[in-house]
Amino acid sequence: MASRVPNPFRWLLLSIGYLLARADVVDPRRVERTTDLAWPRIVTGIARMSKSAADVAMVGIALGPAAIAGVGFATPFWGLAFAFGGGVAGATISLVSQRYSADADDELSLAVTTSALLVVAITVPLAALFWTLPEGLIGLVGDGTASVAYGADYLRVVALGVPFAGLNLIGSRTLVGADDAWTPMMLRAGGAVVNVVINAVLLFVLEVGVVGAAIGTVAANVLVLAAFVTGFTVGWLPLIGEFPVTVDLSRPYTTVADIRDVVDIGTPLVFTNVARRAAQFPMLAIVALFGPNVVAAYVVARRVRDLMDTPGWGFSLASSSLVGQELGTGDERGAGRYGQEVLRFGTAVYLFSAAGVFLFAEQVGRLFVDDPSILPLVTTFIVVACVSVIFRGVSGGATGPLRASGDTRWPFYGQLLGLYVFALPLAALGAISLPVPVLGAVTPLGIEALYAALILETLVPAVITYYRFTTGHWKVVSRGYRPQSSHSD
Repeated sequence: MASRVPNPFRWLLLSIGYLLARADVVDPRRVERTTDLAWPRIVTGIARMSKSAADVAMVGIALGPAAIAGVGFATPFWGLAFAFGGGVAGATISLVSQRYSADADDELSLAVTTSALLVVAITVPLAALFWTLPEGLIGLVGDGTASVAYGADYLRVVALGVPFAGLNLIGSRTLVGADDAWTPMMLRAGGAVVNVVINAVLLFVLEVGVVGAAIGTVAANVLVLAAFVTGFTVGWLPLIGEFPVTVDLSRPYTTVADIRDVVDIGTPLVFTNVARRAAQFPMLAIVALFGPNVVAAYVVARRVRDLMDTPGWGFSLASSSLVGQELGTGDERGAGRYGQEVLRFGTAVYLFSAAGVFLFAEQVGRLFVDDPSILPLVTTFIVVACVSVIFRGVSGGATGPLRASGDTRWPFYGQLLGLYVFALPLAALGAISLPVPVLGAVTPLGIEALYAALILETLVPAVITYYRFTTGHWKVVSRGYRPQSSHSD
């Protein structure tokens, strides 16, 4: 399905992959199959992260740095929907990919409905909390009356979209596990475009403030979920075409065995995601001690890093799907080769992406701020983000095979150590070394601590996750989750 539309993204990935193949680093056939699965997910990521960056840029242009900081304070709470939903969806792609290659349709359908029920059970209470106590939650991490007020207004409205965002992840991962990354790309990237359009109208035409950005996010997620549900039940969508799998909504929706499998695989992934997202709360509280200008620069740098991290959307999930399909047929050696080569391929793409942003860091910074007094600070943070994101590529590539096999604990260990043992303590030491901030002024030592923290939070997980991948023990773990028709070599 990825070949339906010629596009520069696929061409660029293939060009990098063929260069690696000429150097005998990867197999050209695996390059082609990986690219066909990866590029639609990368386009989805670019669209969604561009939407997120556009939110910040539009809010900043319309309302100023305090609004940027407010949205930045609220974003980690919204991100918890993706932490929980993405963790469960990680189990979904593992189970779906193995069952898809083994033609176990009934087991595949149960894996999807079980995942959806668990996401609803988790995210509805979370949404209720955000809706009920936005001021108190933002006040835990925010600093400054205006920023906290902006953040609370944004969080209260965006809370309504939390369950929809979680369920969209289940739909997306189901299709990727069934060798179709094109359909979720069209649906979720289309949702991102709708989001930006709604935001522009509400922010600049109707002038409803940060609430407009939140309304756009909710509306887009509702529309995308409606499309997923229609496609999975009817089997096709107008302009999209047929779905590779359908979901049987007749009872039973789940079984004890399916709940156990999803929980066993998904729980460490949820903890991994929550560890990453939850660390943003104390980190933002620490960054707030440096003053509002540093908060704005930090938020911009994270948005830019998220955008550079979009290759991981494709390569990590392509690895999970392709490795999982090999495991589903019992070919452990083939699974190992796919895992290693997708990791090499993906890391090369990350290096290419980071180098491009590094060369134009100042120009990228100007897209977010036009104040010459803080532009150098924003530019430096973006440069550090370019270094940091490369290690995210390594950890994402190594996580793909682990997620496919069900061996999902080590990525959690890596996140825990990187964020809570290294990055947060170092950032806190930098803040403690500061005098009382005046007008956002900071000492060089404090800023350097934040720069180092941005790098360590990705470097440490990369080292730990890659080590676990190289042991090969994940192949043994996968044997406990494969469909009955599978065998090991």
